[in-house]
Amino acid sequence: MHTETYNNNYIIGISFISALGGYLFGFDFAVISGALPFLRTQFMLDAWWEGFLTGSLALGCIAGSLIAGKLSDRYGRKPGLMLAAAIFAVSSIGIALSQGLSLFVIMRFAAGIGVGMASMLCPMYIAEVSPAKVRGRNVAINQLTVVIGILITNLVNYLLADTGPDAWRWMFGLGVVPSVVFFLGVFWLPESPRWLLKDGQAEKAKAVLNKIGSPSFADKTIGAIQLSLQGIKKESYKAVFDKTVRPAVLIGITLAVFQQFCGINVVFNYTSTIFESVGADLDRQLFETVAIGIVNLVFTLLAMRLVDRIGRRPLMLFGSLGLSVIYIILAFMLHGKYSATLISIFVLLAISTYAISLAPVTWVLISEIFPNKIRGAASSVAIVSLWGAYFVLVFTFPILAEWLGAYGPFYLYAGICFLGFLFVLKKVKETKGRTLEELEDSLVRH
Repeated sequence: MHTETYNNNYIIGISFISALGGYLFGFDFAVISGALPFLRTQFMLDAWWEGFLTGSLALGCIAGSLIAGKLSDRYGRKPGLMLAAAIFAVSSIGIALSQGLSLFVIMRFAAGIGVGMASMLCPMYIAEVSPAKVRGRNVAINQLTVVIGILITNLVNYLLADTGPDAWRWMFGLGVVPSVVFFLGVFWLPESPRWLLKDGQAEKAKAVLNKIGSPSFADKTIGAIQLSLQGIKKESYKAVFDKTVRPAVLIGITLAVFQQFCGINVVFNYTSTIFESVGADLDRQLFETVAIGIVNLVFTLLAMRLVDRIGRRPLMLFGSLGLSVIYIILAFMLHGKYSATLISIFVLLAISTYAISLAPVTWVLISEIFPNKIRGAASSVAIVSLWGAYFVLVFTFPILAEWLGAYGPFYLYAGICFLGFLFVLKKVKETKGRTLEELEDSLVRH
């Protein structure tokens, strides 16, 4: 009986490089909250345009997720990651040089294609190269790089804010730096062994698995993957809704939509709007984005320690119920125009609750619960749903805030979080410590 051992440094190395795609997501996600005060003046935005300009990234992400699903199943995960980096680099320069609103929105849509591709391929790639014991932690590395991207971008925005009315051009243009680093890093990555086996390249898959772990780990993994791939034809979107896999797919889609409709991304994208509503000046608004970034990072690191110990389900239950309560208090304080400092405490409480639960754990679950034979297509359907929900959320917030006041939407998000809590309680099974193939056995109807 050979014991299975793993090359931990190598696994963490390839997980971090592929997770740099998450950094791009974090960058694009955060850059808008620092740039919005400048863009309102530059392009004379009303509430509708502010929502659309912010949300145009999500529309690009939907297109990117769909492209990535097809592309990664045909040509492999690695070429998809490289294309995502290249698109991102070009669009960052395009946004920075935009003269009119329409070119800005087109380029932000293009950046979304790169982000959407990376948001789907990075967690899926990491799940496919990680042994079961550390898969939760490794997929959560992707969320860690998202959070580092948000924090560094918020800091840079804060430092650039005093450089004049064109500060926003620098904020966006600097996106070219992480995209070039990501592009160069992907050259070094191996192809996913699960994709190689599906493509009939057994020798290459074995070589990659031997680098990841001991020969006994490689042999056992190859056997399990081959068994799960038996009897499959070409992966298609139709197969995603086959009744044998439908329960897993519906759970994945619901979790993806809930992660957005829980409302936290309104806090990330519209920090300046929320704090402006209680009289905070621009310097204070941008300082709040930095505080949010720091809290987000600390609690994401904590989530990485907990996801394989406590498990996915308890963290999701804690997060959904916790946010529901915090939002009700936050809405009450915003309505009563409490001090910016007191509101800041509850905003940071909401961020920390989300960062330790829904933020990383949703991505972990989406990368785990789909069967091997439809993982590419099913992940892409779930992540398209996630970006669709994100667009609806960020597009509607400025309009709702105009109608109901900045506090109104938070009562709605509190209700959604409570419904999410009930859904996780009834429908979501624990997945920690089980191989992707074992999970497939328990989640698919035979």
